[in-house]
Order: sequence, then C-alpha cells, then structure tokens
Amino acid sequence: MLSTDRRRLTTGILVVDDHPVVREGTAVLIQGDPTLRLVGYARNGVQALLVAERTRPDLVLLDLRLPDMLAPEGTQALKRLLPGVKVLVFTAYADHAALDAAMAAGADGCVIKDASGTDLLASIHRVAGGEVVIDPRIHHDPAPSPARHTDLTAREYDVLRRVALGETNPEIALELALSRNTVKSYLQSAMQKLGARNRIEAIVRARDAGLL
Repeated sequence: MLSTDRRRLTTGILVVDDHPVVREGTAVLIQGDPTLRLVGYARNGVQALLVAERTRPDLVLLDLRLPDMLAPEGTQALKRLLPGVKVLVFTAYADHAALDAAMAAGADGCVIKDASGTDLLASIHRVAGGEVVIDPRIHHDPAPSPARHTDLTAREYDVLRRVALGETNPEIALELALSRNTVKSYLQSAMQKLGARNRIEAIVRARDAGLL
C-alpha cells in the first residue's frame, strides 16, 4: 500500500488500451519511474470511465481506437467526469483523422505508439506539467478539418463517426444538441459525398479513406 505522502508526490496514470501487450509494456515503463504511479488499466471506454471514477488519475494514456469509442468521445467523457484530468492520446496512426478531433475535444497531447520509452515518459511528464504535446510526426491542424481526405464537413464527420460507434440518430441528436432531422440530413450528405448507398457502406468507405 502506497503511503499518503507518496501518492501526493507522484502522478497517477490510467492506461486505456485494448491490446494486452501495449498495456503491459506501458505499465513496466511507468512503474520504472518513481515519480509516476500506475493506478489502473482499462480495455475500453466504458471500463475506462469506471476505473477513472474509482482511482481519480491525474493523467489518462488513451488509445485512439477502442472497441466501443474513439478518442474524441473518450476524451470528452473523461473531462466531464474529472475536469482536471490530463488526456494523452496514444496511437499507431499518425495521420488518422480522429487525432485532430481528439485535440478539438480537449486532449492534452498525442503520441505515436512506436515512440521510445524515453520519449513517451517525457511526453507524460510534460502533459502532466500542463504542456500540450504533439508527436512531431503528427501533422496537427490547430483548426481541424477532420475529414481532410474528403469534402465532408466537420459536423458530417462527427455524425458519421458516432454512427460507426453504434449510436442511433436519436442518441446522436441528444449528444450534439441537434434535431433528429438535422442528424439525418448530415448523415445523408456524408453518404452522398462518400458515394455510399447506406450507412454501413458509408462506414466502410470512410474507414478505407482513413477517416475512422
């Protein structure tokens, strides 16, 4: 059991990733730094929120693509739950469209998974200290156009991304404060631009384009 003094002096880290090898490797790295403290793991977004509520981490190392949500939704949910928490997105996809969306949602940084242990720890410390850190291999647009590979608008992309996560039109309307008809219009427009006949085909085409 860690003493109260040690808890006060260390940065609590929650690791959220659906790959056991990544979780375990990152855990070894964190546990080797006396100024960091691993508070828990999570395999998906829902579990991350449950563990975060229980452990109150200072920083969440969040995988970009989880089985039940992408980092933009995960970041928003974590920030609502713990307003002071830092979120560092961890990804294998340097050019994924959701990276800009994650930063727009409030993430405090993005790093690539093949970063060296030294670089990852440095990024964790910098973000914990209040800096915004973006891996130099990521081409971040501070005024993001998430669907940069197509002519989708940011709102069309947001609706399509939520559809891909399994949300219904009423759920999307509630989350985005839009009417159901407006959500339907955005989705239909996105489908038309992607040359898709239905929402399943739109998701497939968007994934092929590197948007999801």
